[in-house]
Amino acid sequence: MENSDAPTVSNIPEFSVSELSFALKREIETAFPRVRVRGEISQPSFPRSGHCYFRLKDENAVIDGVAWKGTIPRLGIKIEEGLEVIATGKLTTYAGSSRYQIIVDRLELAGEGALLKLLEERRKKLAAEGLFDNDRKRELPFLPDVIGVVTSPSGAVIRDILHRLADRFPRHVLIWPVAVQGEKAAAEVAAAITGFNKFSVGGAVPRPDVLIVARGGGSLEDLWAFNEEIVVRAVAASTIPLISAVGHETDTTLIDFASDRRAPTPTAAAEMAVPVRADLLAETLDYGKRLVGGVNRLLRESAVELAGLARGLGDPRRLIEERQQRLDVSGERLALATRQLVERRGHALAAARLVSPVAVINAKQQLLIAEARVLEGAMRRYVGDTRQKIDRTADRLGQFGERLKRAGSDLLERGLQRVDQAAKLLESYSFHSVLNRGFALVRDQDGAPVLAAAGTRTGDVLGIEFADGRIGARVTEAPTAKPRPVAAPPRRRDGGNQGSLL
Repeated sequence: MENSDAPTVSNIPEFSVSELSFALKREIETAFPRVRVRGEISQPSFPRSGHCYFRLKDENAVIDGVAWKGTIPRLGIKIEEGLEVIATGKLTTYAGSSRYQIIVDRLELAGEGALLKLLEERRKKLAAEGLFDNDRKRELPFLPDVIGVVTSPSGAVIRDILHRLADRFPRHVLIWPVAVQGEKAAAEVAAAITGFNKFSVGGAVPRPDVLIVARGGGSLEDLWAFNEEIVVRAVAASTIPLISAVGHETDTTLIDFASDRRAPTPTAAAEMAVPVRADLLAETLDYGKRLVGGVNRLLRESAVELAGLARGLGDPRRLIEERQQRLDVSGERLALATRQLVERRGHALAAARLVSPVAVINAKQQLLIAEARVLEGAMRRYVGDTRQKIDRTADRLGQFGERLKRAGSDLLERGLQRVDQAAKLLESYSFHSVLNRGFALVRDQDGAPVLAAAGTRTGDVLGIEFADGRIGARVTEAPTAKPRPVAAPPRRRDGGNQGSLL
């Protein structure tokens, strides 16, 4: 009879977890020793070890990828988010998390990622509209009274911002809660920026002096809401200075180009928004100390200068007494001088004799008559001298006229004689005088002179001009060339054969 409590015997082999993982690893590495995989790089990370971990994905699946530290420099391509590549390597598994992955030793560009391509096209479009121009950017206020923050109310970002503001310079903060990821994020962020700008100055809710749009780090897909056109246009249209603090330092979104200032982290955005209160207090106290020291130094210098001037000035009482004594002496001298002046004027007036006005008029009249006589004599002499000068000048002009007339006649006569001589000389040089001596001038049919018989040919028509007329002729016989006689060199008087140079 069989025992029902006996263990069931099975022929299925039993493996430990490690044995099964290693068996699967050998099977996969044997089946896929070398593969090429095309996909888009997503979520790359670079830990301190120097290795690179990332994902290759397409629309349906994702596979983990690893590039070891020693392989990365040989890849020739920088591993970046959204880059579409062809990865070559071996397929293996990672037993620690039961994942399969590809160990990459070669990367090739397969084209831009869909998101990066869309992002670049959108960036170029908005830049062409001028939304990223530097002249649109505004300066941040030095110490804003109210700061508006557009972010998620439940994340660590808002806590970091509030904590940094409290440490540096506590301010009134208005938080507009929005979704920072997902389908509704873009519309909510744009509505928050527009809503803050609609606040009126002095209203029930204070209008912010500066805005901070913040979010933590993430992949390109996680941050995509801040690349939407509606958000970028809301940032560009904001009349309130705006700081963008989306992602970490290496993350870049389109609102970073449209904002007035970009912060690498949300904490850095809070530092940009307000100064350090302790630094301002210390600086103010330092200015106060410097001001008090400067005033004290000025007072000391002024006291020393005043003491020096006082020493040079002397005792004021003594100066007043001296001036008072000089005033008394001058008063006595003035009274005495006044009496003496009155006495002298009285004596002069008594000694003066009054002259009759008729006598003064007669004296002036006699003086005027004498001056008139002198003037009349001078006029007569001047008129006489002037007439004599005019007469002498007229005689000289007449003499010059006669001389000029005679010189002109002589010059004209000499000119006529020279012209007559030149005409006779020209007549003697004319070829007509030669014709009158029995010579003739031969011309060809073009009217050009024929100077030698060698210049004619049989049948040429010639014109012969005599002193009394012209006749025509035709060449019937061609001239024969005659050798020119060669003159023998003159013999030297001394019997030598060398010719004379003269």
